[in-house]
Amino acid sequence: MNNAPGDVGGWFRTARAGVDVASDATAWGPDGGSFGRVSPDDDLAAALDLFRGRPTLVLTGAGMSTDSGLPDYRGRDAVPRSPMTFQEFVSSDLSRRRYWARSTVGWRAFGRARPNEAHLALARLGRLTPFTGVVTQNVDGLHQRAGSAPVVDLHGNLAEVICLGCGRLFPREDLQDALLRMNPRFARQLDALTAEARTAPDGDAEVDRTEDFEYPDCPACQGVLKPDVVFFGENAHRDTVLRANRLLDAADVLVVLGTSLTVMSGLRFVRRSAKEGRDVIICTDGQTRGDDLATLRLHGRLAPVLSSWVRLAGGRVGR
Repeated sequence: MNNAPGDVGGWFRTARAGVDVASDATAWGPDGGSFGRVSPDDDLAAALDLFRGRPTLVLTGAGMSTDSGLPDYRGRDAVPRSPMTFQEFVSSDLSRRRYWARSTVGWRAFGRARPNEAHLALARLGRLTPFTGVVTQNVDGLHQRAGSAPVVDLHGNLAEVICLGCGRLFPREDLQDALLRMNPRFARQLDALTAEARTAPDGDAEVDRTEDFEYPDCPACQGVLKPDVVFFGENAHRDTVLRANRLLDAADVLVVLGTSLTVMSGLRFVRRSAKEGRDVIICTDGQTRGDDLATLRLHGRLAPVLSSWVRLAGGRVGR
């Protein structure tokens, strides 16, 4: 995605992960599918007719946030990525230095991202027809800020940092202040590094000489701090998966938005829905791994699709 913000510590290289995801690690990058297709208005109306008034779970992916300036993983302009694994992060001090150096650059832009029209339209749509909730593979917290509820962050949230020793959570913004204090030379270069990250093809901030970058330990137990998101080699938290599945239990329809369903953590919701007889509506730009299971398959950018559904449902479009 052109003009995207900086790579938050390689997170945009660390593909979203969930249970049973390690085998999909090589799948990231452009899918070679058909991009740019736009479904006709009649198809959009048919999709709304299928879920309107029925309990519906919404599953979202990175395509929801591209208009907020956050890059996707499989879109037209995506660049293949080599994800950092959980094992690499926890076992290598040099890997953690590199991660946190890149994160320091990327966090400024990532933290400034705001909900876009797709997030806002989805929140409005949830007030016009019964959603059981939103399950998102994204880690940006933008659904909550747009007003959707309940939201399950299937893969965690970059706004928090967890200690792998004692399990305490800390705000990522507080850690940013500590990282800048510990690395004054780096802090002086931050504006230039951030500007460079914005102009890279995928917003990936390449940072030189990270081997001397300093990062803090947990202030409570001196354990290793890690972003509270799921890396390759990890499983999604069991409680999180249970909450997401309870929302699916209560739904008659699954609507999938902005994800290629490349990793199993999202695809399993589509497979389970098809097996249990739910209608499945998939809308994204480009092909997905769940296309053959969809009741209706729509194509296009999400903001106009969701805004169209809001209008057809009698709601107001606009900020």
